[in-house]
Amino acid sequence: MFFGFNQYSGLLLPFFLQGVIVAAVLWARRRREDTAADGWLALLLLLFAGRLAQWMLGFAGWYDAHDARSTFMFYWSFSNWLAVGPTLYFYFRSLTNQEFRLERRHWGHFAPALVVLAWRLMVFGYDIGWWHGLQGQPLPAHFGTKGPLAAWADSQPIGLVADTLGYLSVLAYAVRTLRAYRVYARYLNDNFSDTEQVRFRWLRNVLVAVVLGTGVTLVFGLINVFISPLNYVQSWYDYLFTGLLIYYLSISGLLTGYRLGALRFQPAAATTEAAAHPVSVLDPEETPTAPAMAAAAFPEYGPPSEVLAGRILPPEKTALAVKAPDAPGLEPDAELIRWTSRLLAHMQADRPYLEPELTLGELATQLRTNTSWLSKVINTGCGQNFNDFINEYRVREAERLLRDPQFRHYTLLAVALEAGFNSKSTFNRVFKKLRGLTPSEAARQG
Repeated sequence: MFFGFNQYSGLLLPFFLQGVIVAAVLWARRRREDTAADGWLALLLLLFAGRLAQWMLGFAGWYDAHDARSTFMFYWSFSNWLAVGPTLYFYFRSLTNQEFRLERRHWGHFAPALVVLAWRLMVFGYDIGWWHGLQGQPLPAHFGTKGPLAAWADSQPIGLVADTLGYLSVLAYAVRTLRAYRVYARYLNDNFSDTEQVRFRWLRNVLVAVVLGTGVTLVFGLINVFISPLNYVQSWYDYLFTGLLIYYLSISGLLTGYRLGALRFQPAAATTEAAAHPVSVLDPEETPTAPAMAAAAFPEYGPPSEVLAGRILPPEKTALAVKAPDAPGLEPDAELIRWTSRLLAHMQADRPYLEPELTLGELATQLRTNTSWLSKVINTGCGQNFNDFINEYRVREAERLLRDPQFRHYTLLAVALEAGFNSKSTFNRVFKKLRGLTPSEAARQG
């Protein structure tokens, strides 16, 4: 029988097929839509599927077939843990930065994996190509299915060392990617008003699962070497976890939309300090005075002097105080005050927050300035990140609609869409975060 079906091989087969098929679909999508992230995910799925295939085919009888299938099992590179870590990291980089491309300097990450692959090719070339093919010598080990170099290598700790370094590599890259993910979360809050579809929480869960799964595999390996040898059935559960990881990763990857052209995340540059001065094509004389604009923006929060002193947002979101300049002229603090007032007036007059997918770049274009300066105005002048700043306006708009009898017939979803949110779930989450109660609770109180 070519493939022996049983409870062990049969349970792993669907995961293997899903990994291979989804990898092919992702690669086709990568070529069609030029999405590098799809290519990296396809490679990651193939690496996991290859590892799973070893135990699946083993339980299907290939190791005991004593023919070419057994020889295949001894020489095929089923797993290369040293390639998993870099692939996972570069998948994250390409997913969060649509301009990221692999450069020559990045190949060093894959050097250890390539060394392992070269060693396996050398063993295959000597045993099958030279010893058996050219010399016509029979393969001496495992019923004539394994060559002399492979048999010698099995008696050495080469595989154990490579696997151990691979486990540690995966853990190191997963931790590195988790740290970058935390920086990425801050980048989203500073640049996007709607972060739900680009936050990739599932990827964070995958990273945690990879860390836990690799740790479990490492523990199994240590037990097998130093405490008590594990049989194939006991080790099978480790491969079942790999199958579940393939399932989760493939489904999540397929459902990830690539409406992500605005993503330009650079871990090293994410904390770059804002520019010292704004860039604007407007003449300063054309801009109304700061007090007038601040008063027009938020008349309900007191006189202009209080607004400029920091009370730009409601009391529970009091902004950082902006020090007034000691001398006339466009000193940095005076410029910050003037631009904070301009921003608030623009938010009040044009209500850009009603656009669900508003980004920092789009708002900067509307104000005819750059993103670095606008980010500084929002962070320092208003005391919030971009995401909270925009959503504060949306929540206020939603509260106004919930209080207005004219909109009493609106559903919560309709209120959410009218206020600038793009989904009810985001509306509920943001409202709860900023007000401490759900929209439905607020509606009952109103």
